[in-house]
Amino acid sequence: MTAIPVLSHDAILAAVSPERAIERTREAFVRHHAGAWAMPPKVYLESPGYGDFRAMPARGGDLAMLKWISSFPGNPERGLPTVLGVVVLSDATTSAPVALLDARSVTALRTGAVAAVASLALARDDAATVGIVGCGLHGAWAARCLAAAGYGPGVCADPRPEAAEALAGELGWQVGDRAAALACDVVCCVTPGAEPVVDVGDLRPGMHLNMLGADGPGKAEATVAAVVACSLFCDEWAQASHGGELTGAVEQGLVTRELVTDLGAVLAGEAPGRPQAAATTLFDSTGLAIQDLAIAGAAYDAWRAGRVEAVTVEL
Repeated sequence: MTAIPVLSHDAILAAVSPERAIERTREAFVRHHAGAWAMPPKVYLESPGYGDFRAMPARGGDLAMLKWISSFPGNPERGLPTVLGVVVLSDATTSAPVALLDARSVTALRTGAVAAVASLALARDDAATVGIVGCGLHGAWAARCLAAAGYGPGVCADPRPEAAEALAGELGWQVGDRAAALACDVVCCVTPGAEPVVDVGDLRPGMHLNMLGADGPGKAEATVAAVVACSLFCDEWAQASHGGELTGAVEQGLVTRELVTDLGAVLAGEAPGRPQAAATTLFDSTGLAIQDLAIAGAAYDAWRAGRVEAVTVEL
């Protein structure tokens, strides 16, 4: 077996800029919508009392991938990140493994990138200000990618003042409360999804919401009333309707398939985006394996081109 690279957290962030992550993520949505990239459903494996594991396979171009990732909310108390995992990248023509990658950085980059991709496609043309509700790892990358896409200034809101202050200081934005963040043109909610942070009374004509935190059954960052009041978009209906922001409204029979547009269809020019400037748009992001494949492939390309270094191992 040929030696394969192991790309660390820092190597991946050095290999894939926010701009590159946005470009690759947009391409992945278009290719998946066209049927060129394949992605079976995400598989959950509970670890009762601790969290859950997720297995996410995808294939596109000459690469195939499996992301084995976890969400263990109690990990910070043990000095560990909430999200941990590894990505196995393989040659799609031979099945040979070609790289191992840190899944935490891949996930952070694709989560941030999709916030920018969705905003560019769905927000008002004159949208500028950004509100970040939840300034942890993924909220920070959403802010960085939106800044790279030309959005800002922004408001950073988090119950942990130090998290909001650190992100605001990095980007030259402001620290504010939830209401100040929700008053912005583009709002990204990146919380654990244990309780809603957006209600129908928070909605305003012309705002765009990226709901990034509710990525599994039982989670929600918006009330059902708020969801129903918006023009709705998602990363993938099958996943979003069963384990995303839309799930509660779907289960109550208030949202059906014909009311929700896939982002890939908008990006491919096959479906309309924002219906009008005064609409309130909501994008439900549950996290797709094709996004992870896009970022992992970009990092692997950077290593092959000699732009980043990595240790190698023989399996």
